[in-house]
Amino acid sequence: MNERDVIAYISALAQPSAQGLIKGIGDDCAVIDRDGRHVWLLTLDTLIESVHFDCAFHPPQLLGRKAVSVNVSDIGAMGGQPRFALLSVGMPPGFDPAWFQAFAQGVAAACREYGCLLIGGDTVASPQGLNFSLTLIGEAKAEHVIYRSGAQVGDTIWVSGPLGWAAAGLALLQRGIGRDTEAFFPLMERHLDPRARATLGNMVGESGLVHAMMDLSDGLATDLAHLCAASVVAAEIEAQRLPGQSLLAEASRLTGDDPLHWAIRGGEDFELLFTAAPEAEAELMGLGRQCDLELTAIGTIVTGSGISLLRRGKDGSTEAEPVAYGG
Repeated sequence: MNERDVIAYISALAQPSAQGLIKGIGDDCAVIDRDGRHVWLLTLDTLIESVHFDCAFHPPQLLGRKAVSVNVSDIGAMGGQPRFALLSVGMPPGFDPAWFQAFAQGVAAACREYGCLLIGGDTVASPQGLNFSLTLIGEAKAEHVIYRSGAQVGDTIWVSGPLGWAAAGLALLQRGIGRDTEAFFPLMERHLDPRARATLGNMVGESGLVHAMMDLSDGLATDLAHLCAASVVAAEIEAQRLPGQSLLAEASRLTGDDPLHWAIRGGEDFELLFTAAPEAEAELMGLGRQCDLELTAIGTIVTGSGISLLRRGKDGSTEAEPVAYGG
């Protein structure tokens, strides 16, 4: 069973509805009614040593920050604000107390930065390596929550920042190249210390301009396919409009990787992916500037299913390449 099969199986077993439940499995967060006007947003993410991080090059304090940021990203992707966190820590025998203290300091620093409070959790022994699970509780006004399912045909597709940088940074770190090259620091930082776009997510939620939104954790092709499947639409993205490609091209000369593959398939960007009517462009760009972010329009929502990448030839012709066939 792959990840999608596991989620589908669990979803089939889960109770489809319950009092107060607005949205269960299938979005960035579960949504639970709080008082009729406000909702709770709940999300959980797990980091496993040798799967999600490598202690050989991932500083513990930055890993602690990342454990918080990847969850805050989910809250922001639904237009909410983070409020409370619960942390589960699995430590192997003979773990380094100084390492753990630095990790915990990173968690605390990120909680302060994002405005959430660590209120509890669990500690367990782990027979093989480090593992951390963090549950985050956020809140939003009910009418400001943005789901994956609202994209409309004709919408413009937006991203909040460069794509593929985290994947490129990880490739450099794993191969031990480019670490002393200042130009590549932003790539490595995207893997080691990603920043959640929570402020932007909250602002676009309040604006009412955005029809559908999620964060980019599994790569543009995969995540956009999820959004399109939830909205029962398709998407066309333009290769030349994907942001951040020049730095990816420089890094690829060292690693031999395809920079476009990083931009399309690379995970853990934790940028926001959202859709809005074309006439919302000026207002959205203004919100981006308020957050010191350069938003980029990369494509269009169309009828059908799946994701197509449009490449422009030297003769001016356009070729469409399928990059995802569904959610």
